[in-house]
Amino acid sequence: RFHVKLLPGLLLINTLNISQPIQPIVSRPPPPRLSRTILRHHGFGHVGTSCRVQRNRQDISSNQWRKGDGGSRCSSCVGGGSSSATKKKNDTASSLSRDTTARRNNASRASFPQYNLDHPFAQGSFRWVAKGTYTVGERVGQACVCKWFKTGSVVEAHFFETDLKTSEKAVDIISQFNSGGFVNRVVQVNLPQVWTFEFAAGSKMGGQKVLQEPFIEKYQKFNSNTGWSDNSNPWPRVMQALSHYSYHVSGGRLLLCDIQGGVYSNGVVLTDPVIMSTTRIYGPTDLGTTGISSFFAHHKCNEYCKSSWTLPRHRRAAYNPTQGTTMEIVPTRRSRPGMTMGGMGAIGE
Repeated sequence: RFHVKLLPGLLLINTLNISQPIQPIVSRPPPPRLSRTILRHHGFGHVGTSCRVQRNRQDISSNQWRKGDGGSRCSSCVGGGSSSATKKKNDTASSLSRDTTARRNNASRASFPQYNLDHPFAQGSFRWVAKGTYTVGERVGQACVCKWFKTGSVVEAHFFETDLKTSEKAVDIISQFNSGGFVNRVVQVNLPQVWTFEFAAGSKMGGQKVLQEPFIEKYQKFNSNTGWSDNSNPWPRVMQALSHYSYHVSGGRLLLCDIQGGVYSNGVVLTDPVIMSTTRIYGPTDLGTTGISSFFAHHKCNEYCKSSWTLPRHRRAAYNPTQGTTMEIVPTRRSRPGMTMGGMGAIGE
């Protein structure tokens, strides 16, 4: 998890009559930018020619994928994949819902001042976070971030498999939440991609792969994976309801939690969520059935929860509710990216 501290001077409109607005964090003035390192995206997704949406590999057929970025057509662009008009209508609605929920890079190149890479503005237990600027694509000129492991350089994309799988599943869950119309705002989540730094004189990042995603302003944490939550105003309570909903809609198999992000005028944008599951397949922050039970031992339904939503039959507080993210290594399962880099044991961020 990355407890992000933001730069001053960023103003956002607080929504839902939140009575306690978040104050900007004062930081030192930025230093002179003497050199920049270029980060590029290639081989891990394409922009559809018709829809102009950044698509991942699974959204594009092998034939279209070979046409390259900007020349390929995703399933939504191609259409006509079924003879059933009803199925096509439902597929289109589902695609639109995902497109609304997923906040993508929609860019293929970014630049990072060397100072920002040498002095990351945020960090988690496993990774550093630096701020840069998109230079090619629909988000040109907008702020972005890259995240890389603290221990060792990563030159293979598979080290980020768990992060990408968690983000994709979060998009699915939140898309259903948005479609349910439980609040009159949109909940989005950053969908990161694996990008590669170019080789440049004076930079040690050349060839290294990182997670790349849009920058989030006014960052705050809404709940954790141990049951801690901020119930001081409406948005955190909406996020608690989202966690409850994720358990309900998954049939008790999953719990979306450790929710964090920024509040905007039209909704909220999330990043780096945790998914806990009965099978513990979502990395070291997935505390499994015990974690789900412990989360709900501390959960109190609010005005955004529905009485029809499922709750676990057994709720026992196995973890103390802390604002940080609790991680736990399970030795019997296949190694995950974080474990291969640092050999960490059970830790809390």
